[in-house]
Amino acid sequence: MASASARRGRNIALLIDGDNASPATLDAALTILGDLGTVNVRRIYGNWSKPALKGWAALIHRHALEPQQQFDLTKGKNATDMKMTIDAMDLLYGGHVDGFGIMSSDSDFMPLAIRIRQNGTPVYGFGSSRTPEAFREACTRFIDIDAMVADEAEERPGKASAKPAVDDELVQLLNDAWKASKRDDDGFASLSEVGQRVANRSSFDARSYGFSRLSELVQSLPNFATEKRESGLYVKRMR
Repeated sequence: MASASARRGRNIALLIDGDNASPATLDAALTILGDLGTVNVRRIYGNWSKPALKGWAALIHRHALEPQQQFDLTKGKNATDMKMTIDAMDLLYGGHVDGFGIMSSDSDFMPLAIRIRQNGTPVYGFGSSRTPEAFREACTRFIDIDAMVADEAEERPGKASAKPAVDDELVQLLNDAWKASKRDDDGFASLSEVGQRVANRSSFDARSYGFSRLSELVQSLPNFATEKRESGLYVKRMR
């Protein structure tokens, strides 16, 4: 992982679909994008004549968002998706952006996320549990930001918050990655290698399950044993 100073030097663009994202999740998204670098480009798209965007309008100056007006050209449709896509490609080909964040639960952004990744540029998606799988898996990382913020709001001092259950499919994914990784005589594999193999198959992020990193998620599972070494954390499938 890059050092903190290296990350600060990376220029990140956050593009927000105002019609399909909650203003209550902005702070969390900006914090998570700190993984990639500094969010210098912050644009939000929508038809600002709609009362539904009032919540976002209140955040424009506080978070230095650049509002983009897009009128609804056809009933039931808007031009937001197209404008966001055009701007993203302009930024990508401009060569001055090192990563993207896309706040939306709209599957229409799936081709955009795929194209950005094909350029070797990471793209983090932020949406709700209703976000179609097509967009989720197109992202380098996808975070169920609505659920994450809701969990944080329910936390109380001295009381552990309820975390979303880790499903069997994710356990199997971790198991497959462990089996494909280089293991020592005791059956332990580097979690770093396991995590890289998982990333090649899935856009899941540990934060969607209430954990700040993959190591914490794996340590919570009875299916795996972990061992801390000087070179990092190692993991072994137990059952």
